[in-house]
Amino acid sequence: EEILQSGIRQGLYFMSDNDARPPGGAHPEAHLWDNGRDAGGELLRVLKVREKALQQFGAKNIPPGKPMAALEEALVPVYFFHRYQLEAAVKLLGGLSYRYALRGDGQPVSEMVPPETQRRALRALLQTLQPEALKLPENLLAQIPPRAFGMSRGPEIIRTHTGLTFDPLAAAEAAANLTVTLLLHPERAARLVEYHARQSDYPGLEEVVDALLEATWFTPAEPGYSGEICRTVAYVVLYRLMQLARDERASAQTKALAEFKLSEMRSRLMKGKRSKSAGRRAQVDYAIRQIGIFLENPADISLPAPQDPPAGSPIGSGDYSDCYFHFTD
Repeated sequence: EEILQSGIRQGLYFMSDNDARPPGGAHPEAHLWDNGRDAGGELLRVLKVREKALQQFGAKNIPPGKPMAALEEALVPVYFFHRYQLEAAVKLLGGLSYRYALRGDGQPVSEMVPPETQRRALRALLQTLQPEALKLPENLLAQIPPRAFGMSRGPEIIRTHTGLTFDPLAAAEAAANLTVTLLLHPERAARLVEYHARQSDYPGLEEVVDALLEATWFTPAEPGYSGEICRTVAYVVLYRLMQLARDERASAQTKALAEFKLSEMRSRLMKGKRSKSAGRRAQVDYAIRQIGIFLENPADISLPAPQDPPAGSPIGSGDYSDCYFHFTD
């Protein structure tokens, strides 16, 4: 008992995989493969490390004599270097700190993550959707050719929309999909609704969706590559918001708010000033049509599903039922 109490006083406690692994998890400190005590602040640091690594990435990252196309395999863990810290930071949003407390053992039972901590995490998460975070250097793109003879496009490299050639917009799409899927997870969305209802100074689902839309759909896009990344990310946000509105796991309040935000977004796009950019005009017109179709029949989403990121979790994340062991004397 004294050992246990000493551990509690030192802030040592145990949380299981059931608390750490689910993408809709709530515990602010139960994560896998993350760093630091402040998950949101650490995400910003990890993004800076990733930026430096991408700036220095090139032919030297594969052995001499290796096909240059193999840069794709080497690039994936660098480009998605932030994914585990992202999964940690998002748990602050709608997060609940709790313990496996026993009656009388002196442990805190549960406490919502402070509202400002949640908002700092949200700002960090939105940074992962900016073109500066998703762009790849032009000199690197020029070094990645189509797959060489005999090389397949396996599950650990980025899927493309461009056929044989490497697709930097699909890379941005997959990375954005990772962030937005976690942000709009139905369990997280339901907690945001609940916690804001209980204490109005806590961020609610509406605040999160508004921030997401402002950072994507309603932020002026730069021309060129950065602008196409902005549009790519915006389509991911639209698709995931539609998915939340029709997700069978989502609460009625969550689905209603997601649908309301889609309707509100459509009205705002219809009333907005027409852009001089053909890409932006096409994006707005397409979104208006797609939202209109969706609101009439939510089962009918013709917007393409965004690319998923390559496989990320290390081997051993599942059970061992398919493993075979050979023992020798």
